[in-house]
Amino acid sequence: MEGASIVDLSVLMRVLFLSTSVWMLVALVPYNATAATSGTRGKVSATTASNIDGAASDDLAAVTLDGEVLFQVPGVTAYPAAERAQAIRQRIEAIAADRSIAIDSLRVVEMEDRSKIVADDRLVVAFVEFDAAAEGISRQILAEQARIRIAAAIASYRKERSPRVLLIRTAYALGATVGFVLLLLLFRGAFQRLDALAERRLRFHVKRLEARSHQLIQAQQLIRAVHGLLKFLGILSVLAAAYVYAHLVLSLYPWTRPMAMRLFEMLLNPFGAVVMGILDALPNLAFVAIVAVVTRYVLKVMRLYFSGLGHGTIALAGFDREWALPTYKIARWLIIAFALVVAYPYIPGSGSEAFKGVSIFLGVVISLGSSSVIANLIAGYAMIYRRAFKVGDRILVKDLTGDVTDIRLMVTHLRTVKNEEIVVPNSEILNSYVINYSTLARSRGLILHTTVGIGYETPWRQVEAMLRLAAERTPGLLKEPAPFVLQKSLGDFAVTYELNAYCDDPTRMAPLYTSIHQNVLDVFNEHGVQIMTPAYEGDPDVPKVVRKDQWYLAPAKATDAAANDGRKP
Repeated sequence: MEGASIVDLSVLMRVLFLSTSVWMLVALVPYNATAATSGTRGKVSATTASNIDGAASDDLAAVTLDGEVLFQVPGVTAYPAAERAQAIRQRIEAIAADRSIAIDSLRVVEMEDRSKIVADDRLVVAFVEFDAAAEGISRQILAEQARIRIAAAIASYRKERSPRVLLIRTAYALGATVGFVLLLLLFRGAFQRLDALAERRLRFHVKRLEARSHQLIQAQQLIRAVHGLLKFLGILSVLAAAYVYAHLVLSLYPWTRPMAMRLFEMLLNPFGAVVMGILDALPNLAFVAIVAVVTRYVLKVMRLYFSGLGHGTIALAGFDREWALPTYKIARWLIIAFALVVAYPYIPGSGSEAFKGVSIFLGVVISLGSSSVIANLIAGYAMIYRRAFKVGDRILVKDLTGDVTDIRLMVTHLRTVKNEEIVVPNSEILNSYVINYSTLARSRGLILHTTVGIGYETPWRQVEAMLRLAAERTPGLLKEPAPFVLQKSLGDFAVTYELNAYCDDPTRMAPLYTSIHQNVLDVFNEHGVQIMTPAYEGDPDVPKVVRKDQWYLAPAKATDAAANDGRKP
C-alpha cells in the first residue's frame, strides 16, 4: 500500500545529502572551542595547584581527555576536586592541540615537596604528598604513571585529529550513511510486501472466520489490526537502524564521541537497570512463586474436601450439605488473603511510595463505593447459614410472595404467582421477616385458612359442619389431618368463624383458596344461611342467599365448578 510506506524516497535522498554535508564539515572544521577557552580557565596558578596540603579527602574527580579517564585527583574545601580536574584537563588539551610541543618533552620534575609534569617548561600537573596518600602509592610512582597516561592520551588526541584519519573516518561516515539509506529503502520495500501479503492471506481466512462467528469477529477490524502491527514493527525497525547509524557515525569523530557514548548510555542504562532490577528481585520472586504454588495446592485439597461434603461422601456432624460450596468460597478467600499478606512484602516495588499511594487510593475507592455491595454479600452468606429457605420454596418477604428460583450472594430471585420476576437484595431479606410456606408443608402440611361472619341466629354447630363440608368438597386438601373450625371472635353483629384445612403443595395455594371460597358459598347457599361478612346493619326482608336454581345463570355453566377445581393460576 503506497500510503503505508515507511520512508519516502525523496526524504531518503535529503537525509543522504544532509548527512554527507554534516560529516564533511565535522571533519574539515577543527573543534577548538575547548582550546580557545583554555587560556581563561587555565589561568589557575601552578602555585595554587601545587600548594594543596592537609588531610586526605573523599572528594575525588577524574581528569579526562576525549572521554577517556587518565587519573583522579583529590580536592579540599578551598579548591574542590572537580575544579582542579577541569583545570588540569584544559592544560593537557591545550598542549595536545599545540603540535609544536613534542610528546617526548613530557617529563617529571622532582622537587622537595612536589612532583611536577612539564612539557617544554609548560606545567601540566603537580602532585604533592596529599595526592599520593589519596592513591595509596608514593608521589614519584604516581607522577610517572600520570606522565605515561598523559603522553598516550596526547598521542591519541593528535592522531584522531590528523587530516588522514579524519578523511578515512569521513569515508566511513559516508559509507554508513549510504548503507543506512539503503537499509531504509529495504525496510520500505520489505514491509510493503509484507503488508500486501498479509492482506491477501488474511482476507480469505478472516472472511470464513467472520462467517463462522456470526459477525462477532469483523474481518476489516482484524485486517486493520494486522496493518497497524506491521506499521509499528516498521517504525521500530527504522528507529533501531537510526540509533545504530547515529551511534556508529558519532563515535567516528573525537568531538562527537562523547555524544555517541551518551546516546549509548541512554539505551543501555535503562536496560541495565531493568536487568539488574530483575536479578535483584529474583529471590523475592522465588518466594512469591513458592507461596503461590503452596496456596494453589492447599486450595485444591480444600476443594476436594468440601466437594465431598457437598456430595455427601464425607459426613460432618451438624454440617448441612448446602453449606459446602459457600463455606469453601469463604475459606478460599481467607487463604488467598493470607497468602497475599505473606507475599506482599516480597513483591518488587511494594515498598515504593507510588505502590503505597496506589494501594491507599484503591482502598479508599473500594471502601467508599462498595458498602452496599459488602452488606449484600454478608447478608447472602448469613441467609445461607440461617437456612431460612432454599431454591423451590414459596416464601413471603415483607409484602412479596413468590417461589425462590435462585439464591446468589447479593440478591435472591423470586417468581410470583403472576409469573413476575422479582430481584430482592439480600440485605433487605436479612433485615425483615421471612415466611416459608414450604418448609413444613411436605412433612406436616400447610394450613390454609379463611374466615366468614355468620349471624347469632345460626347455630354454631351448623356453621362448623357447613365449613367442614366445604373443605371436604375441595380437591387438593388433605383428609388427614382433618379440617377444623375455630371461632375467632364474637363480634357486635356476627360470629367470626375460621376454616382451617391442610395441603401439601404450597404452589397451589391460590387455586385452593379459590376452590375453598367457591365451596363455602355453595354450601351456605344450599342451606339458606346468610354470610354477614364484611358488615351488618340490619336484617333484610329476604335473606341474602343465592337460590339453587340460580347458581348457573347465564353465562355460567354447570361444568364451570368442576373445571375450577384444582386449577393452577
